[in-house]
This record gives sequence, C-alpha cells and structure tokens, in this order.
Amino acid sequence: MNVTQHIRRSRTVRVSAALLFSAALAACGAQQAGGTGGADRSAPPTTSFTEQGVTVTLSVSDWHASKGTLTAVFTPERKGFHLYSTDLPPGGVEGVGRPTALAVTGAFKADGKLAAAAEVRSITVPGVESPVPVYPDGPVTTTLPVRADGDGDATVLIGYASCSTQDGCTIPVSDRPVHLHVTGDRATFSPH
Repeated sequence: MNVTQHIRRSRTVRVSAALLFSAALAACGAQQAGGTGGADRSAPPTTSFTEQGVTVTLSVSDWHASKGTLTAVFTPERKGFHLYSTDLPPGGVEGVGRPTALAVTGAFKADGKLAAAAEVRSITVPGVESPVPVYPDGPVTTTLPVRADGDGDATVLIGYASCSTQDGCTIPVSDRPVHLHVTGDRATFSPH
C-alpha cells in the first residue's frame, strides 16, 4: 500500500467512525428528549390525574388491529386506604362504598369484562349487615379489553371511592371523564 492509499483509507475510517458516533449521539438524544427512538416506540400512551385522595394512571397497551387493553392503576395517596371491588353494586352495599369502575363510550367499546389484579376480601362495617367486598390497602390495577369501532374520539368514565377502617372515607368519584383519540393503529390521550 502506498502513502496516498494509506491516507485515503485512514480518512475513510475516520469519516465512518465520525458518522457512526454522530448517529449514536442523535439516537441517545432522541430517547432522552422523549422522542421516538428505540424503546420509546413501544411505550404505551399514558395519562394520570389525582382526585379525592386517589391517583389514577391510565394506559392503552397491546394496540393491534383496532384492539388493545385499557389499564387503570388506582393508588390511594394515604397508607391504610383501600378501594372497593369492581363487583360491588353501583349503590354500594346498603349504601356503603362505590365500585371501582371503568366504562368506555364513543369510538371505544368494551371487548370483555373489567378485571382487577388484586384479591377481594370482605370487611364488616358498623351498622351494615352484609359484608363489603374491598381490595387490600394500597394500589389496585384493573384491565379492560377494548376495541375501536372506527376512528374518532372516545371517553373513559372512571369511578371509585377509597376508605380506611380507621380514617373514614373519601368522597366517591363517579363518571370522571378522560378523553382519547382513536385510530386503527393507535389510541392517544387528549390533553387535560
């Protein structure tokens, strides 16, 4: 190899290395800025709000062919508070409690039943003859299979109440709306 060939090859290697380094920096910058690089593409759309002592975090995941899973995590802000079962009647047991609930309207339709990833336990409440079904103290994750009936706007209506056996109850939340826009390939939450 002569000197000229060596210089050309050396420049080619340096230019290639610089281009690779620049591409790597750009990809890292996009991920740190919340862009669409790498892992961010698979992150499900998410939104949250806090009302009456509970933070509710909603996400839509596994969205394929206009179907997916709506997940809601209900997290009481204070220790010792629990949520009521999804199977509780709408008016509670003898007027006590409100069910943990998700309903969808608009372009979203429920494609199954709301399920909770927590075991139901029964508590007794003074003055109430029947046991009241609740979840253990702390966060509860619920999932609802959903499908889209075409593109458009959808609303998730959320209901819950939290109570503590020692500190009383918060005011129940009924039909608290969260809005989304749905297309065949994605579902995104609208700004608050």
